[in-house]
Amino acid sequence: MTTANKISYPIKFQPILKEKVWGGNKLATRFNKKATKDNIGESWEISDVDGDVSVVSNGPLIGKTLTEILAEYKELLVGKHVYEHFENKFPLLIKFIDAKKPLSIQVHPNNELAQERHNSFGKTEMWYIMDAEQNGNLIVGFQKDANQEEYLEHLNNKTLMNILNEDEVQEGDVYFIPTGRVHAIGGGVLLAEIQQTSDITYRIYDWDRPDQYGNYRELHTDLALDAIDYKAETSYKSSYETKENTPTELVSCEYFTTNQLVINQDTYQANHLQDSFVIYICVSGSCSIHYENGSKVDMAVGQTVLIPAVLKSYSIEAKSEAKLLEVYIK
Repeated sequence: MTTANKISYPIKFQPILKEKVWGGNKLATRFNKKATKDNIGESWEISDVDGDVSVVSNGPLIGKTLTEILAEYKELLVGKHVYEHFENKFPLLIKFIDAKKPLSIQVHPNNELAQERHNSFGKTEMWYIMDAEQNGNLIVGFQKDANQEEYLEHLNNKTLMNILNEDEVQEGDVYFIPTGRVHAIGGGVLLAEIQQTSDITYRIYDWDRPDQYGNYRELHTDLALDAIDYKAETSYKSSYETKENTPTELVSCEYFTTNQLVINQDTYQANHLQDSFVIYICVSGSCSIHYENGSKVDMAVGQTVLIPAVLKSYSIEAKSEAKLLEVYIK
């Protein structure tokens, strides 16, 4: 088997499950994640974060870590321009998040601050809502332009929600969260998250709740102050129009581009000319990815697949209807 052949297939990874004080059981009951606890808040699907590196679960590379295969296969895995820019660090972190209770209100630093303070990438991210219970909501940004003094006054008085923007959400809603934008996921929301490879979060307010041991989680009030963008937007939700069997762009930024792909009893023929890996996240339905010599990899809702840059031609076949997020770097 040649080097290129060994990596020329859709790669799956073992999910990394995270217990959270706000987590629930939907990742197990809806996505068949092998959870033994009832408070699993996150499933890290593809990760190169130190200490939480994904392990391949299928094909010739089974058992190898993402770090190992990137070091060995370089641009064959991620693409020439991606490898030149990021070298042996996979640039994206893919998660599913089940918020049974609200997450803390938080903000992420930009690349410059994260590099200076933590020797890390910043954390630009996006959310695709997969399900929301009645009144399921997100906190995103400010209602109107604010400043540091006004923000601190509300923080100290525990009246932050008087100045923050709150949106009720439903399946299919998309939110782009650039660094600096204050945000939180509300209770009853299940979503897919695409972000830069970073685990740097500044926790602003945690609803005065203790964890299961009676401890309060650390707040990062001072670090957050100069990381926050105090400007308001008229709307924080991304607008898009769904098309069948053709990619619809949801978000495009320097760190990632994400399309929605709805395949309806048809075959989507992918011929990727961009010099990048492609990630598919199945957000509803199920499908199969067919590639050379009649081989295939099946995908169900709540699963994620990495297509190496070297695999240029493949097709995706839906069993009835499948809805995928297609992620790559332009």
